[in-house]
Amino acid sequence: MTPDHLRAPLLQIQALGKTYRLPRRQLWQAAPQVHALRSVDLTVYSGRNVGIVGESGSGKSTLARLAMGLDTPSTGHVLWDGQDIHTLSGKAMRAARRNYQMVFQDPYGSLDPRMTVARIVAEPLEALSRSTRAEQREQAAEVLHQVGLQTSDLDKYPHEFSGGQRQRIAIARALITHPQLIVADEPVSALDVSVQAQVLNLLLDLQQRFGMTYLLISHDLAVVNHLCEEVIVMQQGSVVERGSPKQLFNHAQHPYTQKLLNAVPQIAPGRARALRQLREKASSNLV
Repeated sequence: MTPDHLRAPLLQIQALGKTYRLPRRQLWQAAPQVHALRSVDLTVYSGRNVGIVGESGSGKSTLARLAMGLDTPSTGHVLWDGQDIHTLSGKAMRAARRNYQMVFQDPYGSLDPRMTVARIVAEPLEALSRSTRAEQREQAAEVLHQVGLQTSDLDKYPHEFSGGQRQRIAIARALITHPQLIVADEPVSALDVSVQAQVLNLLLDLQQRFGMTYLLISHDLAVVNHLCEEVIVMQQGSVVERGSPKQLFNHAQHPYTQKLLNAVPQIAPGRARALRQLREKASSNLV
């Protein structure tokens, strides 16, 4: 494995903070504030997947939105290729966006129900390039094949697909610009167990084929263990522990990390074997 100091840093997050101002309870009182992120530092290296774990409200999704430039930080910097993305012009930001894309949690809510799959998957190309509709459709068909769907699916609508297939469409949309980094915010939490295994194996297969890197946001430690080389644990907007999945699973130091590990459901041996068989069977089939 290549040491981190010899890898190329893709994304650098430096002392990142985000404070939200809430409505005043009384006219004469100062508006209360919520500190969603508190001085978070993180570097994502090429080829080294990073998982962010924590309970709801720990700041995971806020971190993902700031990393993607979908929200503005209160303090700190998000550097892509050495440039702070929050200081880029609109044109420069669109050009940078070609290199990193996002897959959202809800595989139905993130897809416009009024648009065909062809339009949905090709949507980033409309914003980032001057290619023709015919060229965009051809590229959309290509990435659909890469995620296990068919050319005949191009003219269908999101409601015609299962949850796992809709998430494949979302992944295809993220792939179409050939990004270096994909930020995946709870990409399998809305799917059942057998479909989760298929989507996770698809993400690993795509990484091996195309060399992209993942920043994975999840509350599921098993998902992070399956996909990531580094794990960062967040609590109330702060990083409380970091390390490899093996280190955290076997030698967690922080009480909050230990609490998360203890909260993982314990499955009876017979049920665990059945679950492993289900995952193995699911991974060999398309959704």
